[in-house]
Amino acid sequence: MSNFSPQSREQSSILSRLREQLSAPPPSDTEESISLRVLVQVLVAIGILATDFAGDTNYSLWAIPISLIGAFWSWKQRHERNTTAKFLIAIGMLIALAVFFRNLVGSLNDTRLVLAELLIQLQVLHSFDLPRRKNLGYSMVIGLILLGAAGTLSQTIAFAPLLVVFLIIGLPVLVLDYRSRLGFDQSSETHSSQKKPLFSNSALPLRRLTLFFALILSLGLVIFAVMPRFPSYQIQNFPVSGAESLEDEGFDNNDREISSSGYVREGDSDDDDGEGSGNGEGSPVEGAGEMSQDFYYGFSNQINQNLRGELNPRVVMRLRSQADGWIKMLAFDHYTGEGWKIEEEEPTREIDRPSWSYRFRLSTPSTQAQTERVVQTYTVTNQLPNLIPALPNASEVYFPTREIAVDPHGSLQSPVPLGEGLTYTVVSRVPYRDRAQLRQAGDNYPESIRETYLQVPSEIEDRIREHGESLLAESSQPLDATYEKVLYLAQTLKQGYQLQPDIPFLEDDQDLVETFLFDWEGGYPDHFSSTLTIMLRSLGIPARLATGFSTGEFNPFTGLYVIRNTDAFALTEVYFPNYGWLPFNPIPGYEVIPPSVEQSETFGVLRQIWNWVAGWLPTPVAGFLNYLWTLIIGSITSFFRALWGFITQGWVGAITGLIGLFVASFLSWLGWKQLQRWRYQRWLSQLPPVAGLYQQMLQALEQANVSKQPGQTPFEYLQTATVQLENAQAELVEEISQAYVSWRYGGYEVNLDYLRNRLKQLKRSLKRLS
Repeated sequence: MSNFSPQSREQSSILSRLREQLSAPPPSDTEESISLRVLVQVLVAIGILATDFAGDTNYSLWAIPISLIGAFWSWKQRHERNTTAKFLIAIGMLIALAVFFRNLVGSLNDTRLVLAELLIQLQVLHSFDLPRRKNLGYSMVIGLILLGAAGTLSQTIAFAPLLVVFLIIGLPVLVLDYRSRLGFDQSSETHSSQKKPLFSNSALPLRRLTLFFALILSLGLVIFAVMPRFPSYQIQNFPVSGAESLEDEGFDNNDREISSSGYVREGDSDDDDGEGSGNGEGSPVEGAGEMSQDFYYGFSNQINQNLRGELNPRVVMRLRSQADGWIKMLAFDHYTGEGWKIEEEEPTREIDRPSWSYRFRLSTPSTQAQTERVVQTYTVTNQLPNLIPALPNASEVYFPTREIAVDPHGSLQSPVPLGEGLTYTVVSRVPYRDRAQLRQAGDNYPESIRETYLQVPSEIEDRIREHGESLLAESSQPLDATYEKVLYLAQTLKQGYQLQPDIPFLEDDQDLVETFLFDWEGGYPDHFSSTLTIMLRSLGIPARLATGFSTGEFNPFTGLYVIRNTDAFALTEVYFPNYGWLPFNPIPGYEVIPPSVEQSETFGVLRQIWNWVAGWLPTPVAGFLNYLWTLIIGSITSFFRALWGFITQGWVGAITGLIGLFVASFLSWLGWKQLQRWRYQRWLSQLPPVAGLYQQMLQALEQANVSKQPGQTPFEYLQTATVQLENAQAELVEEISQAYVSWRYGGYEVNLDYLRNRLKQLKRSLKRLS
């Protein structure tokens, strides 16, 4: 009697089968191409380098060397089972996954870099197990994903060279991969005794690769130029990053002083004459002096417009925004005669955020205007004061500190200065400016608005008011509405006064606005805004001076606005009952109404190309073509906006959009099939009649799953095909093949009408079987 139960015998049998499987010979599809392996590793290395470059990390210092060691080891062990190594790799992947989840908890607002790190770790482990071509294919895909992730992280076009290098390496990789799929050159590289340059092989002709590279690059640039760029914020977890220490920063002891580097603080300067230096060390808050060359003077509790000099351009922020607009920093309520200061500092609200989220919720002022939700993500590249740049009427702020503050004038303040590398996001409710509505706004101002924003020095009030009334009297049309008066005065200052780069300092008994209007007849850019603000106040229209940034220069290649310190300036904000504060810009060279949600950069690349072309054309021709351009692009943009708005408005729109997408896809498929059929017929028409008949036979057989391999001769294919066909079908195929070979290689004449009939019989027979 056996000592083993049936269950024990079954377990022993399972173990035996498992041992047999583990000891089985290795798979036969081992990749032998050294060139393919080397180039794939180069692709992966470029992806890792791109991630380091865009994300300011140093993964390449350890990932690339270890990947190369792993690739060399896997090449040496490509014919082995490597069971132990596979178990170790699996354990390493589990550890990498655990580290990923740990890092993910602290990076919920921007997971791109964390995901890229996980992918790099998995690729390093995967590089130790690359025996087959499909394993190399996984590495190729990982390199492409890393490059795409780096593209989303990059904020400059300096990323472009890495993209071009990736394309240069990617083309021969695709060629070698395709040849490997066909079974070519599997062992020639390993057994060849003569070393050849990589591109000397007939599989990689340098001339053809260069032609393909130029063609792909040109086609990609054309597609990039005509591709519309829609708002990219369809998620709710917005990017936020900064030093970990910022999470504990708040306003201690209600100290909310603005830390501006543009001014000398009390006790910080040894100058007895009160004049600041122009080398970035700060400027005096009062009196004549030179402005800082590095920091805009308008970001402080008190600003001095009796400064002279200019800024050295430097990039201070990069901005991704759904719309262009004026970015507010501060607003001032009290005019000093040579500048402005914030006198009404209370009530300032300090706002806390939850410990589990970076989102601060703000209450936006009520308005009867229609508003648009606009999302902006800022990245600071040079230190800024502890003010948070944002579009007006911010409703949500995603910021890394524990607290932020909102002053009575709508400015946002951070507990600490904004350091280089800080990233935050602001969601604003930007109002549409309806001119017809604003004409009806009236002048029923709240008492608090009158008390704060109508202040004018008594010494100049009468003279400024009389001058403003005389300017209004020069209008060709009566100006009854406040909105029309503001527009007219802003335009009059813009056109009637000039920018003066070489104005003298103000004397002790001189007023800035009065001197601007009657002595200088112009001044620095910000002097225009101060003059408009005081002139409106003298006419009983509440106004205040506000400082901030324009969105700077839009880079269509990155989708970001590049903002420099020279993009900072002051403009005038005017109060309209039931509509709130709206900005006006009287500075020459700017639009009176700052850009807002009505404008779009959907076709920004084409716009820049057109601007370059228009610069070479005569003015009348350029003006006419610019009108056509605006009309066409505006119509296309409006159509896509309306379509997107309809699709996202609810279930009906979503279902309609899906149906439309299905119909468009089906029509595109039909069009593509018709194009393929036309190209095929055109190709056949260029062949000799006998060759065309033979090609039609090959196509009919391919549709019946009897395909001809590229390396097969007609007779070799005939032997393969006859095995898979019925006798009658095989006879027809043999007859057409014999006629083709006799014509092609023997020069014999054939009966074309007879062969066409035989081909028709073969097609009918194949259709009946299918």
